[in-house]
Amino acid sequence: MPIAFAYTLIVLLMITSVILTLLILLHRGKGGGMSSMFGGGVTSSLAGSSVAEKNLDRYTVLVGVIWFACVVGLGFWLKLAVAS
Repeated sequence: MPIAFAYTLIVLLMITSVILTLLILLHRGKGGGMSSMFGGGVTSSLAGSSVAEKNLDRYTVLVGVIWFACVVGLGFWLKLAVAS
């Protein structure tokens, strides 16, 4: 496999890592963790999830799947590069 494939996966992995970190930080804390210790648990929770929260969950899962695919792809590429 060409080395350009590996560089593409590395760049995609770095981009998805940053996006995944930002998406995870955008999620609202559910209480009982570090966010409630610093006053994050004071806000009242509404019944059910809003459309924005559901979309945020979907985007987080999508970016996580892409991130995981990049990691697996780099692993396969490395295995083939070492074998040859």
